[in-house]
Amino acid sequence: MDRPVHVLGVPMDLGADRRGVDMGPSAIRYAGLADELASLGIDCDDGGNVPVPSPERTEADAGRSPDGRTKYLAATEQVCRDLADEVAAAVGDGHIPLVLGGDHSIAIGTVGGVARDRDLGIVWFDAHGDFNTPTTSPSGNVHGMSVAAILGRGAFADSDWAAAPTVDPENVAMVGLRDLDGEEREALRKSDVTAFSMTDVDQRGLPEVTREAVEVAADGVDGVHVSLDMDFLDPTEAPGVGTPVRGGASYREGHTAMEVVSRTTGSDLASLEIVEVNPILDDHNRTAELAVELAVSALGKRIL
Repeated sequence: MDRPVHVLGVPMDLGADRRGVDMGPSAIRYAGLADELASLGIDCDDGGNVPVPSPERTEADAGRSPDGRTKYLAATEQVCRDLADEVAAAVGDGHIPLVLGGDHSIAIGTVGGVARDRDLGIVWFDAHGDFNTPTTSPSGNVHGMSVAAILGRGAFADSDWAAAPTVDPENVAMVGLRDLDGEEREALRKSDVTAFSMTDVDQRGLPEVTREAVEVAADGVDGVHVSLDMDFLDPTEAPGVGTPVRGGASYREGHTAMEVVSRTTGSDLASLEIVEVNPILDDHNRTAELAVELAVSALGKRIL
């Protein structure tokens, strides 16, 4: 890695039902992120945390979308706007933004900042599709709408803070899906997004699936954003996540996927984010420690 990394924390838990992911950035830092990056010879600076209001100071009902279905929408919008500005500034300074969550709604801000001046592809590692809209979401939680928002689907079509016009659905690839809502599943099938379920991973192997996902994301664009939800991993490996789903990637598969990302994106890697670490549900900070390991694998660490 010949470019410096700029770390940003987003202690956001407004987009999810379960409390605790707001402590994710602190847990990841405590797990030794800075030391691991330094051991790779990566020049790194930490920009601290983007301010996020607490749920106690933000009324869910008052912040809902006009149709009343989406929780904390106004507060989420402000956080994502602020994050996008911070990310865009880091990119402008020649850094790779490494964004630490927080729930997955923060991806709207990360992508918004990276995609301001470039066509961007996305590789999305997640157990969930995050493809709901306010009218299809069973929960009203924005972390389940992130990709839909970025692609301007449904109520996000005319949004100037969520939709990223420089991201084409044909350059979005999801890896590890195994828990989709009914309408979300149908919408994904009809979209131009490339979606790989864990069944695809079982049949073809994670290295091949990851390589194809990167090829899809990188085709004809200026850079690739990699978004890693820690529930991509099996709960036996990453217990500290808000929405665990059995049947995820193993420890070694997670590293393999990130190593493939590093080898195949190369200088095209525009940004990396790691989300949904929940220390309250974790076991001795195992999930945060694994998040650090996977981050440095994505940024170039090798066994040999």
